[in-house]
Amino acid sequence: MDSLVKNFHFSLAMDSKWDCLLWFLLFVGLFKSLGFLWRTGLVIAQTFLIPGKSLSLFGVKSAWAVVTGASDGIGREFALQLGAAGFNVVLMARNESALKELATEIEQKSGVSTKIHLIDFTKTNEDSYAAITEQLSSLDIGVLVNNVGCGHSISADFVDVSQQEFGDIVAVNVTANVRVTRVILPMMIKRSAKSVKNRGLIINVGSFSGAVPIPMLQTYSATKAFLATFSTALAEEVRQHRITVEHLNAYFIVTKLSKISRTSLFVPTAKPYVAAVLSKIGLACGAAYTGRPNTSSPFWGHAVLDWYINSFPGGPSSFIETSFRMQRGLRASRLRKLEREKNAQH
Repeated sequence: MDSLVKNFHFSLAMDSKWDCLLWFLLFVGLFKSLGFLWRTGLVIAQTFLIPGKSLSLFGVKSAWAVVTGASDGIGREFALQLGAAGFNVVLMARNESALKELATEIEQKSGVSTKIHLIDFTKTNEDSYAAITEQLSSLDIGVLVNNVGCGHSISADFVDVSQQEFGDIVAVNVTANVRVTRVILPMMIKRSAKSVKNRGLIINVGSFSGAVPIPMLQTYSATKAFLATFSTALAEEVRQHRITVEHLNAYFIVTKLSKISRTSLFVPTAKPYVAAVLSKIGLACGAAYTGRPNTSSPFWGHAVLDWYINSFPGGPSSFIETSFRMQRGLRASRLRKLEREKNAQH
């Protein structure tokens, strides 16, 4: 009889423990589910419903916007749309004819002033940045778009990437962005100190490859990861000066750099992409609550991808192997195309 009583009490104790464990797991599951729904709702609201900061906060009527890599693609579109918003625009790139054509178009369409600064960011030195400082020192700069970028000519293992190529990628994607920001930021801080109405905006054009490392594009991917970290740290420093730093987590866009020529739901042209960026300043959109402060995925297709990658088990790491296979396929396809072009010339 005593044995039966002991077994009964033991059974009750075990049942109680299992009940506690079950309730704990249910609570954790509920907490996780509510968190997922909250993050998803926030992404939807920021991407499709809530407007970002108005560009007028950054001094549209009298202020200048500086755009690097402005000769084509995203940079060209930033210059056009900022000009249309009322900003005078400084265009920086190495293609003189393209910049002159763009400057004329902006002035005729928007009635604002433009300036051109010719620079090859793969061949800069101290004199190069001193020249930028000299040209810009008298301007009231409200916006800086660090758009200039350099990618790999073809997907390749690191040991097969030439020193010239990975040197150029680092020089443009890291050094140029940091040095141009270092030139303009003191001007923005000084400007904001003059009046509480003066604010500054720095847009750093990043890439999904900075959050999801891409094999065979390893140097480009690493430089974009640097840009993300740099942007987050800088944003916290300059917040006290009413300066907003926006790091763009961009997926593929139809540009020369991406080597993509056709659009899709997730791959826009530069025009709608830039329009999305400028309408969502200050909002994370698809990057909401992913642990990346001051990062934004404003174009709706990119926002959906960002949300998806960071919402399910495995996260970004699960895409590395997939990306590797894709890049190997792209390399093979590119090499076949080059071979056909070579044969056609003979």
